[in-house]
Amino acid sequence: MSKKDYYELLGTEKGASESEIKKAYRKKAMQYHPDKVGNGTDKEKVEAEKKFKEINEAYQVLSDSTKKQQYDQYGHAAFEQGGGGGGNYRSGGFGGEDLGDIFGSFFGGGFGGGNRRRGPEPGEDLSYQVEITLEEAAHGVEKTVKYKREGQCGTCHGTGGKPESKTTKCSKCNGKGKIKKIQRTMFGNIESEEVCGTCHGTGKIYEEKCSTCHGRRIVNEAVEKTIKIPAGIESGQKLRISGMGEASRDGGENGDLYIFIKVKPHAFFERDGSDIYCRVPISYYIATSGGEIEVPTLNGKKSIKITPGTQTGKRLNMKGEGIINLRGKWVGSQIVEVYVEVPVDLSGKQLELLKSFDDSLKDKNYKAKRTFTDKLKKILKM
Repeated sequence: MSKKDYYELLGTEKGASESEIKKAYRKKAMQYHPDKVGNGTDKEKVEAEKKFKEINEAYQVLSDSTKKQQYDQYGHAAFEQGGGGGGNYRSGGFGGEDLGDIFGSFFGGGFGGGNRRRGPEPGEDLSYQVEITLEEAAHGVEKTVKYKREGQCGTCHGTGGKPESKTTKCSKCNGKGKIKKIQRTMFGNIESEEVCGTCHGTGKIYEEKCSTCHGRRIVNEAVEKTIKIPAGIESGQKLRISGMGEASRDGGENGDLYIFIKVKPHAFFERDGSDIYCRVPISYYIATSGGEIEVPTLNGKKSIKITPGTQTGKRLNMKGEGIINLRGKWVGSQIVEVYVEVPVDLSGKQLELLKSFDDSLKDKNYKAKRTFTDKLKKILKM
């Protein structure tokens, strides 16, 4: 049976960053780890353990930059006998990192009889779209975003209890704030320790609920945040602002805020990576005799030279007038495509002058026309 795609197993896309892969793994691991199916049927347990094994295998490959590159290039063949990567799935099969190392990085312990601590669930991530102009994308800009989220209650500081209220020891966790569970799995016995769901890790029960959040520990709040959008950013890219998402209901860390960037279409410029393209009309006289013209750029007006005999469609490269690379390594160019504008609404005298001028021209003055005529004569002789 063919193996499932590693990215599909983690629920992420090819090209995902290291942090995105880690976050996707954490979500899947928590979904299928033994505690979640402890009360399920035997069939459900077997299926969950199988899925959990596949998820860990996928993470061991995609979390390693070298193995990830090999997988992106060769797929599963990279790790088969004779493949580009080598190694089989087993404990320590990928550079000595076993399941306990990976799982413990999230839950504070390992497999095979060790203690495992499960931290409180973090808050939900939020997303927000910001629309900017091409000029703002080129130079960078600060934007203020306003959004609503579930934040930690400022009155009780997330305890859910009235600050001056009396408390009693939580009977479920005996005041420890955590509870222990022992689960038998195909990986051995796992002793887990997780946040108590009754007291939410505080170890105590308040006799009176907080008057602000009514025991929910969180409140709806409006947030205003100024963000810096770096120069060189493109439509579709996103910024992550750590801790600006929703508050955790269990005393964990806040989620993150993802800012998705949308760059408005420009009336004159078109962008391709770090390069800027535009079309500029020139007069018949300038195209013929040459000269200088002014063109707009993202950095103001600049002059460019037009050589004599310039034809429609010629492209001129203005180096350094494009957009800086997002990592600041180079600046692109502005590519100016010129086209000769045919004059309209000529007076009778202007038409006479133009006719007189046209009559004075010879075949040598029209290179393209001469080439076309020569080709046509050869065709007609065939």
